[in-house]
Amino acid sequence: MASAVKRIGVLTSGGDSPGMNAAVRAVVRTAIYHGVDVIGIRRGWNGLINGDVFRMDANSVAHILNRGGTILYTARSEEFRSEQGQQKAVATCKLLGIEGIVAIGGDGTFRGCLALAKHGISVVGIPGTIDNDIGCSHYCIGYDTAANTAIEAIDRLRDTMQSHERCSVVEVMGHRAGNLALYVGIATGATAVLVPEHPWDFQTDVAERIRSARLAGRTHFMIIVAEGAFNDDEIMKNPGSANKVASMIKEELGIDPRVTVLGHIQRGGSPNARDRVTATRMGYWAVECLVNGMTNRVVCHQGGTICDMDMDEALAMPHTLNASEERVLEAVIGAEQS
Repeated sequence: MASAVKRIGVLTSGGDSPGMNAAVRAVVRTAIYHGVDVIGIRRGWNGLINGDVFRMDANSVAHILNRGGTILYTARSEEFRSEQGQQKAVATCKLLGIEGIVAIGGDGTFRGCLALAKHGISVVGIPGTIDNDIGCSHYCIGYDTAANTAIEAIDRLRDTMQSHERCSVVEVMGHRAGNLALYVGIATGATAVLVPEHPWDFQTDVAERIRSARLAGRTHFMIIVAEGAFNDDEIMKNPGSANKVASMIKEELGIDPRVTVLGHIQRGGSPNARDRVTATRMGYWAVECLVNGMTNRVVCHQGGTICDMDMDEALAMPHTLNASEERVLEAVIGAEQS
């Protein structure tokens, strides 16, 4: 069957995540397999507006499967939010004969896809974000690698903190999503985990848990904090959740916590096996959608399988924390307090 598209573009947008290169590689090679030309678009939607593009072939994606970051670079585009910017992007597509776009990123990237779709460009989104906060997909590219990076750092930190019998407050990424903090908290045996999805009380969720751990004979306490744990507009203008929590601990309990903000180290590094394979499967699926004449689709990972769904429907689905992981964490922490 002949392909519904003859030339497609591929871009990465928003925050980078380990495995984006694997997805780009899969898009390019699957397209070539179907006889479809591929145009690489540098720097996300900005690149499409400004014509920052190049032709891609099998060699252009050789040896990138194991590389972190994105060879296409990434950026956030204010101009693309405007109708004028979108018209410029459409003009680039028309000039170059780009009939479809595969965009790898988060929900902001997908909203950009919808803007292009209004002008007749076929679009498919691939979820790539270490926050794992795309409601329609149980898994997003980069999440597992980022989690393992944080876990390794925290394990190293625990060694020295235990030696000095100190309290550690570690901030992981997640402005509006606590998935990473929750997952890492379970994996590292945290004393407490604070996330933006749920209101939390310092006395109950931090102070009493430290006290209970101390009464049980623990001399080191690990508090994992999502960077958006203080889910308050004024505080979010001046982020620093870990430092705020540490100040509260010092004032209430009289101990002097050590703060570690892992920051962008969580975004970097070679993607692990799960992210390489998932990204490759998603990249393949995205091209299959375009080749078969589908548009306005988001590639999803649901129940271990790869599928796709309508982009408007996907964006309407709320992000929620993993309920089973929440129950596990509560039971494990609660056992120490009982």
